[in-house]
Amino acid sequence: MKLSNYFLPTLREAPQDADNISTKLMFRAAMIRKLASGIYEWLPLGYRVLKKVEQIVREELDKIGCQEVWLPVIQPKDLWVETGRWFVYGKELLRMKDRKESEFCFAPTAEEVITNMVRRDVNSYRQLPLLLYQFGLKFRDEVRPRFGVMRAREFYMKDLYSFHADDEDCEKWYKKIYDAYSNIFTRCGLKFMPVEAESGPIGGNVSHEFMVMAETGEADIATCSCGYAANVEKAEVFTIEEKPDSSKFENLKDVPTPGLYTVEDVSNLLKIPKDRFIKTLFYLADEEPVLALVRGDYELNEGKLRRALNAEKLEKAPENVYESISGCKVGFAGPVNIKEKFTNVSGAKPLKTIIADYSLKNAVNGVSGANKDDFHTVNINIGRDYQPNEFADLRVAVKGDLCPKCKKPLGFSKGIEVGQTFKLGIKYSKSLKCEFLDENQKSVPMLMGCYGIGVSRIVAAAIEQNHDDWGIIWPQSIAPFEISLISVETEVENVRKTSTAIYEQIHKAGLTVLWDDRDERPGVKFKDADLTGIPYRIVVSAKTLKDGEAEFKKRTDKTPVRWKFSELPGKLASVKEGKI
Repeated sequence: MKLSNYFLPTLREAPQDADNISTKLMFRAAMIRKLASGIYEWLPLGYRVLKKVEQIVREELDKIGCQEVWLPVIQPKDLWVETGRWFVYGKELLRMKDRKESEFCFAPTAEEVITNMVRRDVNSYRQLPLLLYQFGLKFRDEVRPRFGVMRAREFYMKDLYSFHADDEDCEKWYKKIYDAYSNIFTRCGLKFMPVEAESGPIGGNVSHEFMVMAETGEADIATCSCGYAANVEKAEVFTIEEKPDSSKFENLKDVPTPGLYTVEDVSNLLKIPKDRFIKTLFYLADEEPVLALVRGDYELNEGKLRRALNAEKLEKAPENVYESISGCKVGFAGPVNIKEKFTNVSGAKPLKTIIADYSLKNAVNGVSGANKDDFHTVNINIGRDYQPNEFADLRVAVKGDLCPKCKKPLGFSKGIEVGQTFKLGIKYSKSLKCEFLDENQKSVPMLMGCYGIGVSRIVAAAIEQNHDDWGIIWPQSIAPFEISLISVETEVENVRKTSTAIYEQIHKAGLTVLWDDRDERPGVKFKDADLTGIPYRIVVSAKTLKDGEAEFKKRTDKTPVRWKFSELPGKLASVKEGKI
């Protein structure tokens, strides 16, 4: 491809709202442009990278026997009602009506549609396992789109679904796809780590995220030298439990805290450390009110809370529920005698469940709201003043926590999620009646797996991991072009003639090339070559022609070397094989 004919409007400066390295470089390198909040156009250079990633994914999945399909992005409401997710998914689900007032959504995922496809035409164990995947657009109406294509509302992904007759087969294929994912990210030239993960609204009880390691990542990962690794949303916490010394219990006392309700503010007022506070958090778990308690210096992990309660749907309780249960305004509730405070003034249900994090088992003389406006209670103790229905690991892991496997201190690093695998079980096949006849002619629901890869995310993650002050540094496997051919002094006839010959040689060697044949200053050409990150650069100029040579430079090298024209075929073959 000749650059004089190529649509590559590079920028010297990125837009002001570009909020991370990959977004800045994708704009500057003319890979993307913004159409609306969280919605991007992909220009030719960016689209080439996107398609190279897609092809790697396709090859690795086809290799293990997966089959590609194409599913609609506009999905009917009826399917989502069958699974119950139409009323659960929330505002991220873009809903719409057609001219007949029939309701649809723009696909944020494809569990309903793919399960519907399989239930129509698969009815025997002899047809299983079945693994179907697609590439397609997804739309999730994020509240705050950010980080360019990494947290966009519209994005391009691969989703794969597997259908099985039994647990053994489901587990076998989960491992096969897990290994295929590792091959995919290795071929994309990424440094990555699979970690245990929270399943979230997709469902299932086993999940792994594949994280590209980068300091600019938005995900926090807990790791240990024993091999344990998990997203902090999932990471288990080992708590050393000690029975509180009741001889140290002090008398309860209510103290005025006018207008102050955050742990930070009340801690400063009372001069009591935050680790003595008890956070009192109200939730609705499948519409039933629940009180969750965690230590004041920790954050509640909603995924852990949902799993501990075995709840399908979990959401923060609205203000009227909070006030009906506690008898006070938001911010001043506490666990002492909380169940006795209930006043059914707004149709709220009474509180039946109090669940506490394990860290509170060791708490002595705690501090929490007093269940009356502008007051807090000090010297609260478990057993004497309140008793949770159950204890569980409910908090987000932090520095200093111990590994749940080997009890050594956990380490923490940053990552970018580019893929996730789930064991769904029968969550969707049961609700959609996706069943098969087993060997005994009994009708049973299929077991399912779900496996996603953010294709557009991989492009951005690769940049976050591979760049310098001058621009992008593409791994060769996903680079838009493998070689940048630059002609200096294009007006010199011999320069153009030799460049044409080299251009043809590169193609003959089976490599892709972007030939900068523009009538521009050399500095402009070199800057664009570095910015776009093409792995290898060959320069032809009147100066190199005098010696029968061309200048060659890897994007990662500081200084160029000279190649004799006679050496080019052999050198290009080495480039093709990745030996240079």
